[in-house]
Amino acid sequence: MNKKTPLVFRDMILPFILLTTCFAAWGVAANMTDPLVKVFSKIFTMSSLQSALVQFAYYGAYFCLALPAAFINRRFSYKTGVLTGLGFAALGAFMFYPASQSMAYGYFLAALFILAAGLSILETSANPFVIAMGPVENATRRLNLAQAFNPVGCNIGVFLGAALILTQLNPATAQERALMSAAELQAVQTTELNAVMLPYVGMACVLVLIWIAVAMLRIRPAREKVVAHSREVHFRATLGRLLANRHYRFGVIAQFFNVGAQTCVWTFTIQYVMDALSVDEVRGGDFLQYSLILFLLARFAMTWLMGYVRASALLAGLSVLAAALCLFMIMSPNIYGVWALVAISGCLSLMFPTIYGVALEGLGEDTKFGAAGLVMAILGGAILPLAQGAIIDSYGSALSFIVPALCFLVVGRYGLFDIKNAERSIGLLAPATR
Repeated sequence: MNKKTPLVFRDMILPFILLTTCFAAWGVAANMTDPLVKVFSKIFTMSSLQSALVQFAYYGAYFCLALPAAFINRRFSYKTGVLTGLGFAALGAFMFYPASQSMAYGYFLAALFILAAGLSILETSANPFVIAMGPVENATRRLNLAQAFNPVGCNIGVFLGAALILTQLNPATAQERALMSAAELQAVQTTELNAVMLPYVGMACVLVLIWIAVAMLRIRPAREKVVAHSREVHFRATLGRLLANRHYRFGVIAQFFNVGAQTCVWTFTIQYVMDALSVDEVRGGDFLQYSLILFLLARFAMTWLMGYVRASALLAGLSVLAAALCLFMIMSPNIYGVWALVAISGCLSLMFPTIYGVALEGLGEDTKFGAAGLVMAILGGAILPLAQGAIIDSYGSALSFIVPALCFLVVGRYGLFDIKNAERSIGLLAPATR
């Protein structure tokens, strides 16, 4: 790697720093949402499958809004996409207040959907925005650096969820709640749902401040001009090129299973810890916090390591290790299995941005719609936790981690595919030997 190649263009340093706050913001939202699966199952006395609809609403919105976000980016600019996403996300977060007053699970799902819709637009815009802020040769490393601030938000989100939500849950079991009078149960649920509402409304205020800061900056990456000069959108031709691109197509599949695995692991960490160690939700939340701290530290470490080791090789190796850790957890549902679960987050640290950056390589003018496809792949976070929740209801939390184990194997296969694809390309370009 050329040490003199700048990681970010000089005039993009301030916008790059500001965009990292957006990466942190959706980390806060995503990881405040993970504990809600367990929270709502207790408040409304639901099964794991029913409460997993939280993730279905959240990641389903990512799928639905990614393509409209691509049209916004193509027709206007990445900056417009970022502002639109921040606006919708703030609206959805503010909606947690009327949802808490209604005390209806469906209203919370609607608020989550709008929040995630905004984050989908934001993420579809911000990721390729960062890629356009510097030289193409270190785009994946630059995206990993920006994404390194996502786990900062993740840790804040887990802390807020544990400190402001989990600690406010009434210790009454489902059986004890069934014996309460209607007035007693409503009083308990009101306190718990207000605890859910507070951090989301606070986050909405922060999102508004970020929106104002982004709006005030004049931002136009030089590399965005390549695709921004044309106002016509030839969607059918673009879609045809993307579908014909095997490297990109496999990248979307890998991202689907990567996000599914990540969501499964973090969504059911509390459940696994509670079952393995016979502890309560608060103690389970502590281990989720440990996981996110490791995720944060590993993200910075992997960004540094990519200066020396090919990103795809790291992706393949850590995916296999994550799958092995899942199998160990299944066979050892005890304190050792819990620490294996924590270790998986270290493996997850580089997966999303690496798949994203590798899959977008060489797409040129199709990058904006290619980015949308990779964000739509986040649908894996909506579907696969439902499968894991169903297994938990029937066979317990330990065996359910076979779902992320299989997902990690798919991700690892993509890492190997990219390595072989690169070697094949080098072979074709190499001069013939006598």
